Amino acid sequence: MPELSEGPEIPRTAVVAEATERVRAMLSPVIYHHSRRVYLFGLLHARRLGLRPNRELLYVSAMFHDVGLAHPYSTAEQRFEVDGADHAREFLARQGFPASAAETVWAAVALHTTPGIPVRMAPEIAVTQLGVLTDVVGFGLDDLDPGQVEEIVAAHPRGDFKNEFLRQTVEGLRHRPETANGTVNADILEHFIPGLRLTTTVERVLGSPWQS
Repeated sequence: MPELSEGPEIPRTAVVAEATERVRAMLSPVIYHHSRRVYLFGLLHARRLGLRPNRELLYVSAMFHDVGLAHPYSTAEQRFEVDGADHAREFLARQGFPASAAETVWAAVALHTTPGIPVRMAPEIAVTQLGVLTDVVGFGLDDLDPGQVEEIVAAHPRGDFKNEFLRQTVEGLRHRPETANGTVNADILEHFIPGLRLTTTVERVLGSPWQS
């Protein structure tokens, strides 16, 4: 089904073209292809669930969701998801999109690693996360048509995705590990950075200034 990768499934608009080129320049080929797969898997989940996301907004969400891992875009002391969300919102604002559209994309990017919440929100937000989960950990893969999945991966090869994804996550966060505390990225950092141990929630509660 080649249209999933290069045809009408990806909007042929100036915004989509610029987002593609901008993100391609920011990210490694592995993460670029990951971002395209996130969009396409998100569309498959949308069809399965009967959702109708705005494809332009979904595309920008998918393409920007990991730019916070890239230097020099990861310089702020904040969660990398917020980095990407800020860049996506700024990009859409410069393109003349209404604030409501930019905020939808901001939320899709900012919440893409947050369990349990995006799926209850707008279609663009929900299926961005579903696309991410499918590509990273295989969540929902069995619910998708194997032929369509094969076409997507053929158009956007995984390569050594598992190892490269983990390596680039560590590189994007090793200089600000505390920003990952309480997120799904905390255990990645603790696994790969020798001696790193992030403060636990239990320690924060027991170490608070309250007497009881």
